[in-house]
Amino acid sequence: MVAQIRRHDTLVIMPAWNESEAIGNTVQEVFTFGPPCDILVVDDGSRDSTAMVAREAGATVIQLPFNMGVGGAMRTGFKYAKKHGYERVIQVDADGQHDPRDIQAVLDGLAHADIAIGARFADKGEYVVKGPRKWAMNVLAWTISRIAGTRLTDVTSGFRAGNTKAIRQYVDHYPAEYLGDTIDSLVVAIRSGCTVHQVGVSMRERQAGAPSHDPLKAAIYLGRSGLALIFALTRKKSEPSSN
Repeated sequence: MVAQIRRHDTLVIMPAWNESEAIGNTVQEVFTFGPPCDILVVDDGSRDSTAMVAREAGATVIQLPFNMGVGGAMRTGFKYAKKHGYERVIQVDADGQHDPRDIQAVLDGLAHADIAIGARFADKGEYVVKGPRKWAMNVLAWTISRIAGTRLTDVTSGFRAGNTKAIRQYVDHYPAEYLGDTIDSLVVAIRSGCTVHQVGVSMRERQAGAPSHDPLKAAIYLGRSGLALIFALTRKKSEPSSN
């Protein structure tokens, strides 16, 4: 049972897996430095005290029975947002890498489109990637920019906001497969008629805990993102549901 008290029109969705060291501070920072909002932490089958720490920090928590990956956690969050009538949602990493001071700027991007991406490579901040990972990300960004009809520099960013149209589209079609969420979800949303805008943001180091993936896993992730792009392009176009 999830106690729900909607106090604001904006919902911050925070997928979390074994983030007990960081989640409390991240939630408190969003309340302190972010805009007025409710926070939903989707505990993705954690084996530590992530859910308890998040509740103590003031977030609403949904606990999944086992680890489903970011896609499954986010789809759960979007269903919650739609059910409770939120007008805007934004995904924020539980590890604190997304600076809560940038949340309002990303939300403001919704004035120009249905989906706003917090982009790490848009002339703000000092986030740098090199080598094959950079090349792969550039290819993905160029390809999806062509599909979206606007220049996008960071299509693998999970720091994203959506309006009610995007929420409905995500509930219907957000990919629940493990690590296939960012590329697949973006391409399917664009092909379903959602527009996209990017906003420059800074990226911080994770505030506590251990990284969930090393350079090798990051390379595997990008390889899977390429496959996700191919699969997404083959999906049948669809319209978001109206309710």
